[in-house]
Amino acid sequence: AGSFQDAGVIQRAYNLNFPLHVVRTSSAQCPAWSAFSVSSPAVVLETLKQASPWGRSGEGRWAEDRPEAVVVRLYEAHGSTVIAWLQTSLPVKEAMLCDFLERPTAQGRLPLEQQGVRLSFTPFRVLSVLLVLRH
Repeated sequence: AGSFQDAGVIQRAYNLNFPLHVVRTSSAQCPAWSAFSVSSPAVVLETLKQASPWGRSGEGRWAEDRPEAVVVRLYEAHGSTVIAWLQTSLPVKEAMLCDFLERPTAQGRLPLEQQGVRLSFTPFRVLSVLLVLRH
């Protein structure tokens, strides 16, 4: 009933196509933990990957000098304009928007706030965020 946004179609499709697999390693109880979360159900965290070594074209390799860099790719899935907070339990030292070749964009660094990293989405926009982790 209702719209596809209200029905949670995007999340249910991911659950169907990418089910979680349980791997038992020991009988010890582990606390619940999540490396990343996004504050809006309209925003999907699609990809998490180590930054590519070809993060800069031509004049050297940006990410090759920073093996602690990861890229998080997110998109707005509901056709709305929304502000979302990307939160992580990882020790982030620096965050910046980057292009699809993982080169930092002219918009520069994103402030690290208590709520996480603030991201602004227009309908169906894809954003890539480069996170540099502390050692």
